[in-house]
Amino acid sequence: MRHTLSVLVENKPGVLARVAGLFSGRGFNITSLTVGETEDVSTSRMTIVVAGDDAIVEQITKQLNKLVDTIKIYDFTGEAHLERELALIKVQAEVRCRSEITQLVEIFRAKIVDVSDKSFTLEITGTADKVNAFIELLRPFGIRELIRTGTVAIAREKKK
Repeated sequence: MRHTLSVLVENKPGVLARVAGLFSGRGFNITSLTVGETEDVSTSRMTIVVAGDDAIVEQITKQLNKLVDTIKIYDFTGEAHLERELALIKVQAEVRCRSEITQLVEIFRAKIVDVSDKSFTLEITGTADKVNAFIELLRPFGIRELIRTGTVAIAREKKK
């Protein structure tokens, strides 16, 4: 099962290394990890996506809570939240294929952010499933380079 954790931590040097070390030291694999400052420069938010059952996530949460730099942990699994990922994809774009690639860009609401004689660089934002589907449809054209940000997540506001 896929779990998305949002971990609020103190914005200090070494915090990311301690969190990553916690996972590797226990043999847990991180599927995706993103980190950035929050609206408060003294805190950062880590969005960590892990694969595993509820027992593994419970153990991870307990270990994260032991770290002195951890402020709060949110487990978005099963909760109403939004997830997004950004990918930049440099794809082979011979003249004969450009219109077909452009159609895919339109269908997926992606963007062409750079054009050269032989390639397009595309930008897509969406759920991991959307990004994966777009990448798979581009593979036959020849992906030259692929860069993904990893997942970021935020809780949805509760409706009144």
